[in-house]
Amino acid sequence: MKTMIQVRSAEIGDVATIRRLIVELARYERAEHEARATEAQLREGLFGERATAHALICECDGEPIGYAVYFFNYSTWLGRNGIYLEDLYVTPEQRGQGAGKALLKHLARLAMAKDCGRFEWAVLDWNMPAIEFYRAAGARPMDEWTVYRLEGQALRDFAETE
Repeated sequence: MKTMIQVRSAEIGDVATIRRLIVELARYERAEHEARATEAQLREGLFGERATAHALICECDGEPIGYAVYFFNYSTWLGRNGIYLEDLYVTPEQRGQGAGKALLKHLARLAMAKDCGRFEWAVLDWNMPAIEFYRAAGARPMDEWTVYRLEGQALRDFAETE
């Protein structure tokens, strides 16, 4: 029996599912302790009046098996918007069925429909299954770039210094 993979825009009723999948992703990435977003925060961040991030749900035969969270950024060099993929996750038992590819293709089509100049994301350097998956899709690493981050106390300290 052939399974039916479908990608749809997430709805506010999907917040608990999104939260559960975020925790699964964080556990896979060996950082479960960092997945602190509450359902209330996700509800506001994805569906609130000032939300700038968006979510997709991937379903197999009507059951949620994955998600993606993305937002639009802007390239000054291209003078166009782009899409930044914050998260893409498919449950381990459903991998290899085309769900990840369906999520990625949905976002690529959205980028084309919105005349975006780029579609980009980050991947952990040890996550070889993801790296191979992205390379197979035609994505290439930006080896000359390093991601920097200020967060927590370092962000507060920097913001408060003269």
